[in-house]
Amino acid sequence: MKKKIVILGSTSSIGKSLLEIIKKDKKNFNIELLTANTNYKDLINQAKKFKVKNIIITDPNSFKKTKIICKNKKINIFQNFESLKKILPRKVDYVMSAISGIGGLLPTYKIIDRTRLIAIANKEAIVCGWPLIKSELKKNRTTFIPVDSEHFSIFSLIENTETNDIEKIYITASGGPFLNLPKRKFKKIKLSDALKHPNWRMGKKITIDSATLMNKVFEVIEAKNIFDIDYDKITILTHPKSYVHTIIKFKNGLSKILTHEPDMKIPIYNSIYYKKNKDLKTKSLDLKKLNNLDLQEVQKNKFPLIRLLDKLPRYSSLYETVLITVNDYLVNKFLHKQIDFQKLTKLIFKISNLKEFQKFKKIQPKNIKEIYNLRDYVHFKLETLGI
Repeated sequence: MKKKIVILGSTSSIGKSLLEIIKKDKKNFNIELLTANTNYKDLINQAKKFKVKNIIITDPNSFKKTKIICKNKKINIFQNFESLKKILPRKVDYVMSAISGIGGLLPTYKIIDRTRLIAIANKEAIVCGWPLIKSELKKNRTTFIPVDSEHFSIFSLIENTETNDIEKIYITASGGPFLNLPKRKFKKIKLSDALKHPNWRMGKKITIDSATLMNKVFEVIEAKNIFDIDYDKITILTHPKSYVHTIIKFKNGLSKILTHEPDMKIPIYNSIYYKKNKDLKTKSLDLKKLNNLDLQEVQKNKFPLIRLLDKLPRYSSLYETVLITVNDYLVNKFLHKQIDFQKLTKLIFKISNLKEFQKFKKIQPKNIKEIYNLRDYVHFKLETLGI
């Protein structure tokens, strides 16, 4: 029987990688739904290629264009996620949530009761809305798999292990393009320099997050949430080759290391073939990399945003939404060359520490609307400040 699947954000890099995997094994999959925001051309081509009957395109202008192009085609076109129960009357087998940004939180949350298993690559959903997602997963008995390479690696190593048995989790960071750049030269960093990631091919926004190491701040929050482990048990290590993705030290004296090539197809592949042990052709073990891992503690004077972790609340709060929103806003300013690299990091740190935003550390998210309202409020405040 074919496995019924859904891809939220099918035109993203994660979505496209998943479709590449499915293309080689079409006889075992039936895609029930694909979604995108603005990239209607790719979405329509994907729907044709994989014979998908249902698509969601959320941007109003893109939706109108899609309706015109697909007028005489047998494709059901929707503009939002309110029709999920109509599109998916019964639970599917697998959902990939690959919508980028905080906008991916609502569709990720809404589709949980429509699937037996959900693989989440949307960082913001786990950072901002984990208590809500966790509750929905439990209520619907939906299996969850994290797709970020670090979190999938942790997930793989500690499956069937009690959290209390873990002494320390080490998450690796490539260090981005500026790991070995002297701090005195940071003032000369150009946008083009920040977009040159040494190992991963990613979107512009996440590439900048990697250059500032803000992505690791969020990944530590994700690890704390997903695995229910305190911040003081999670450490970031720079590892330029991105070959080791996590190291876990257990209280019984054992340590486990998980390695794989810096290729997101590996965790994606293992999520869609979860517990199937299906072979994936990959490179042989790289002994040169293993013999020179070059693991180091993060230089906080070069990457000061890591210090944000020192003052985060122990439990999930609305403050994480503040962090996400402030970072998104300022990275966008940097991408449009309205602020330089050093000002980007300074402003993220300065603004996120304003008293007006610090108060949200004491408030836990109660619903999705509250999170989106806070995002809009923070955005409005930043514009009011003239930043």
